[in-house]
Amino acid sequence: MAASRDLTVGSIPMHFRHMALPIAVGMVFTTLYNVVDMYFAGLISTEAQAGLAITFQSFFILVSIGFGTNAAMAALVGGAVGAKDWRRAKKIACQGISFAVIASILLAIAGRGFSSAILGILSEPGAYRDAAIAYMRVLTLATPSFVIAFAANGILTAQGDAVSMQRAQIAAFFANLVLNPLFIFGLPGVVDGIGFNGIALSTLTSQTGVLAFVLVKVFGSRVMEGGPSTFRPRLDSFREIIGQAVPTSSTMIVMMIGAFIVQYFLKGFGPQAQAAYGIGLRIEQLLLLPGFSLSFALLPIASQNFGAAEFDRMREAFAFCCKAGVCFMLLAGAALWIGGRAAMQVFSDDPDVIRIGGDYLNVDGFLLPFYLVLFALNAALQAMRRPIWTLWIGVYRQIFGISLFISIFVILLELDTWGVWFGIALSVTSGLALSAFIAAKIAKKEIGGLARIHDFVDARLAN
Repeated sequence: MAASRDLTVGSIPMHFRHMALPIAVGMVFTTLYNVVDMYFAGLISTEAQAGLAITFQSFFILVSIGFGTNAAMAALVGGAVGAKDWRRAKKIACQGISFAVIASILLAIAGRGFSSAILGILSEPGAYRDAAIAYMRVLTLATPSFVIAFAANGILTAQGDAVSMQRAQIAAFFANLVLNPLFIFGLPGVVDGIGFNGIALSTLTSQTGVLAFVLVKVFGSRVMEGGPSTFRPRLDSFREIIGQAVPTSSTMIVMMIGAFIVQYFLKGFGPQAQAAYGIGLRIEQLLLLPGFSLSFALLPIASQNFGAAEFDRMREAFAFCCKAGVCFMLLAGAALWIGGRAAMQVFSDDPDVIRIGGDYLNVDGFLLPFYLVLFALNAALQAMRRPIWTLWIGVYRQIFGISLFISIFVILLELDTWGVWFGIALSVTSGLALSAFIAAKIAKKEIGGLARIHDFVDARLAN
């Protein structure tokens, strides 16, 4: 039986170490997985790198429902586990898997039909658009593997199991490392490669293995003890899951719309700008890993304690996440300021790509601590069953804010790619201010606040 963990008792920092470390390790390998794809695309051409950059955003829309279902399972199953209601936890887990199966099939069909139109908006006619469209035709077949695996992982993390997905992600990385060159270049004298589409085929193969592994772990977990309940879709359960999943999924889609807006402005600066942004995003993701892992760990910890009405422990968990995360992000920001251009050189020898990507990473180094607090606030809202607010905050930040601020810098002030980076910075900082205001108001009503005044006074007196 897969391990489960009671997060309503014991040391909060110890729970974060138990949860966040395997999440971080798994995410390192997931990010390196994407880095490997970008590296092998670079061996083909700059156009292939640019094509991969725009397909990443498009495919992310297709699997956003997986992120939503993951968060819904972590919140709903985690709340039931915290309340020690194992019957409800099992029911929600089974219905969540059914929901993910149905949603992934529909998403795969939609992706097959609309991906070409989406990619056409993001790019100019040419080799990199053609490569991206062909790549997406293969990659949409992997949609069920991504979506169902994310849902299954939400069930595991709700029980305090962050190790299973870590192991699957490590295995997928090494599989991708072998399969990418095999499918792209083939074996000389034995079988020909299929070029750029080999990257997509490698992803399809490795992610199917991840899905199989995490499903085995779910069916061996404490929640499924005694055998699963019905997988037949139930309207009441689907309505509850949708209520939690759709806002988070929509938030992810809004995030990708924001990336589309960025890429729309960048396409006027050529494929070098697109490639630089795609590479820069992957470097940024690598350095954001401590922040991602802490906020992902916060969700099941906060959810279990919310279900158990242990509100002081929720506040302690939120404070620990922010303090530890900001410290990590300050170090990561310094690393970007010092070594951003050197990191770009690993993936491209095009001087324009290196220059533009280095500029982006310099601005991004300033934003990393702000991202961390945003992640923590979103996790707290999800744990309190108020994910809809993460959507509205995302709409402001990723659509309204980013469009307005980039337009001001690029169109009115006639800046080059620097105007795009400055627009992103203003949308992030103003979005954080809005998020903090909303989360504070909701937390005051639901749990008495994210921080107690007397805690602050005691801390000041202790100093």
